[in-house]
Amino acid sequence: MKRPLSALLAMLIPVCAAAKEAPSTVHPWTPAGVSSDLFESHPAFDPRTGDLYFVRSSKEFKGWRILTSHCDGRQWSTPVDAPFAAPGAEADPWFTPDGRSIYFISTRATGRQNSKDLDIWRADRNADGSWQKPVRLPEPVNSGEAEWFPRMAPDGWLYFGSNRAGGLGKNDIWRAKETSPGQWTVENAGPAINTAGDEYEPLPSPDGKRLIVMADGGLYQSHWDGHRWTKKEKLGPEVNVNGSEIGAAFSPSGKSLLFARDTGEPESGEFFVWQPQGAEAWPPMCGQAKTSGAARRK
Repeated sequence: MKRPLSALLAMLIPVCAAAKEAPSTVHPWTPAGVSSDLFESHPAFDPRTGDLYFVRSSKEFKGWRILTSHCDGRQWSTPVDAPFAAPGAEADPWFTPDGRSIYFISTRATGRQNSKDLDIWRADRNADGSWQKPVRLPEPVNSGEAEWFPRMAPDGWLYFGSNRAGGLGKNDIWRAKETSPGQWTVENAGPAINTAGDEYEPLPSPDGKRLIVMADGGLYQSHWDGHRWTKKEKLGPEVNVNGSEIGAAFSPSGKSLLFARDTGEPESGEFFVWQPQGAEAWPPMCGQAKTSGAARRK
């Protein structure tokens, strides 16, 4: 039975209005005491203490340092150097899920800010919660070129970026596995992930079924089909606003993604959280943010 045109329009208008009013799945996360007019990026939450570790650098994204902040029940504390800090550039902190170890990159071997000297390091925890002296991972994990963004998948493969020789492009995603104590095997992540351009940062999901990759143009996603990674696809425009998206971190559930974006002046790099499956109580909230959802810079 045909409906009058006016009736059809009446049915369509609410649908169109609802589509326009669909809630955003990406929101700023600018906790007071942490967010500043400098560049904040690469967040990681200590599974044991809840402390926030992150990278702060200049507005031009230079002079990387790993800082840490503690929630005292009211607000995030003034960020200070990580307890294992050393001279040079340091960035990309990542905790093992049990909180026993932290991986990061550093030029501490030379003490210089030159990113060419970046290597992957790991610090393990003592029984009292303090950190042992960091240890540089051996070759072939580290090379004569730069390594960055070490992230362990649930199956034991350590994913990272590097501009070492033997890749498919300028910078590639690689992965390494410790086959016996101190002995590692390393392989390229392959053409589904790497291109002739630049791929820098790999982030396996907590269940190992997805891989977020920071590459030319922003953030991409690949899926594990049971045998290999599928060809990565760029995330949508709500996430990739200007191609500067960087330093992603999954929530423990894998439902949320926290990342940084260069917003330009005056704030420079800021955190954003993507929750495509709906809101969850993450990132961890502190003080007033427990009721407001996120602290906003005034």
